[in-house]
Amino acid sequence: MHKSISKFIIASLFVFFGTNKAVAQYDTVIIEQMGHLINDALFFSDKYVTPATDAAVYQSASGWITTPKERELWDVSIGLHTNIFFTPKRDREFTIYNSDFTFFQLEEGSSAVVPSALGDDKQVYLAGQLGDSEVRLETPRGIDMERVVYPYLQGSIALWYGTELVVKYSPKIKLKKSNYQVYGFGVKHNISRYFEGLKNKKIHFAVLAAYSKEDVSFDFLDVETDYGTLGISTINGLVDTWQFQVNGSKELGKFELMGGFIVNTSNVKYTVGGDRGGIEDILPLQDVLNTRLREIYKTRVNYIGEASVSYKINSFSIQSILAFGKFANTNISLQYLF
Repeated sequence: MHKSISKFIIASLFVFFGTNKAVAQYDTVIIEQMGHLINDALFFSDKYVTPATDAAVYQSASGWITTPKERELWDVSIGLHTNIFFTPKRDREFTIYNSDFTFFQLEEGSSAVVPSALGDDKQVYLAGQLGDSEVRLETPRGIDMERVVYPYLQGSIALWYGTELVVKYSPKIKLKKSNYQVYGFGVKHNISRYFEGLKNKKIHFAVLAAYSKEDVSFDFLDVETDYGTLGISTINGLVDTWQFQVNGSKELGKFELMGGFIVNTSNVKYTVGGDRGGIEDILPLQDVLNTRLREIYKTRVNYIGEASVSYKINSFSIQSILAFGKFANTNISLQYLF
């Protein structure tokens, strides 16, 4: 463990407890062991939750442009979307080795394959020594779903000069051992309006800039020790995404075929939480770990293709969208144009 980490943890103890006698009864050995435990939690957090936050970007990227066609001023549309994300096998698990850890060790063998947040519900045991007592935990389970399905609402209102305001929202959706929520807004502008020949051929182009926020949370490490529970039973991935895209379409009777290209940039942050753990009487573990988690914050840039087909029935439209790149994501919607 780096000396700076030990100093940080010791300083944290004194900041939170000052000259309290409770601090004095814990020697530097236990404090250093807690530092090792925090290092291991940081390592495991990164491996476990990062595939889920990467996937969340794809889930929020789809379906912003339902049609690049220019609408009449104050036209309003509202749609019920069902998003279907296919969890890729390569991101459902990862391998851990005893050499990865400074506090924990595998109870059996020197390596093991464990699920990521997108993986199955298999678990292995890790054990470590805190003072005179053993700390034993099961690795967290994944969502154990090959397809992640959730609904959300999306609406738009047509403004002046071929511009449209788009809003996307879903409540917090419970998905087995996780929760997911997305919301955001975007501005779409029709560019084929400047080319009369395209309009006459029923060919449409539009660009969009959007911002969305995704929040994914998972059950994490609810561990009992002789010094109290750890109080880090959940881990959250918080994703802020800026998205830019261009889409084109061709109307063929009641059908509209659409293709698009998306570029987005996502800032990913992580936090742990849960009920206050008994170990907080010794060390403010949640605060220390959340501070350390800043070390694994990420910025992701994604390039995503999009293909779609829609069918119009009077004021209704049924649409299917496929987004593809690192992941594959589908989106099916029923829309109504007022």
